[in-house]
Amino acid sequence: MRIVSGKYGGIRLTPVKSDKTRPTTDKVKESLFSMTGPYYQGGKFLDLFAGSGAVGIEAVSRGMDSAVLVDRQYQAIKAIKENIAKIHAEDRFEVIKGNAEVILKQLAEDGVKFDMVFLDPPYKLQKITETLAKLKSLQLLNDGATVICETDDHTELPDELDGFQAIKQKNYGLTNLTIYDYQAGNKQ
Repeated sequence: MRIVSGKYGGIRLTPVKSDKTRPTTDKVKESLFSMTGPYYQGGKFLDLFAGSGAVGIEAVSRGMDSAVLVDRQYQAIKAIKENIAKIHAEDRFEVIKGNAEVILKQLAEDGVKFDMVFLDPPYKLQKITETLAKLKSLQLLNDGATVICETDDHTELPDELDGFQAIKQKNYGLTNLTIYDYQAGNKQ
């Protein structure tokens, strides 16, 4: 597992030492950034189920200003902090240990807004449509934000949700990527 491209490209990352996480493969990571960028002119990134932090670190490597990386597992938080230390950019990341729903409420109370969000919850517990609704209701997204959803190949996400329009979908064997564009004034 490595940072694929950008400022920190090529740096090897430490995986989570646990069987409770499923890392996004370099192939899928490369594809999701090719589909959304591949490079960015700033913005704030959120990875709500961060695992090793690889996707958020990649986003910053490719030009996002900062990233908030959330996971509830101790081993994941430990790996995230090790990986951020490898690129010497601790000031560009906020690492939060906790339950995703609780953390979203805290971020909303703090007035945080995101330009890009990556959702890759545990496949057995997928609540992506509920999480998208929560991102909207808590006003955590800037207008025009991009939300990338990684699911298993059995999960079908809708093309449209209140404020969200699927702009790209792709299958990678056992993994599906769905990319949504968010428009705050858009009511489906």
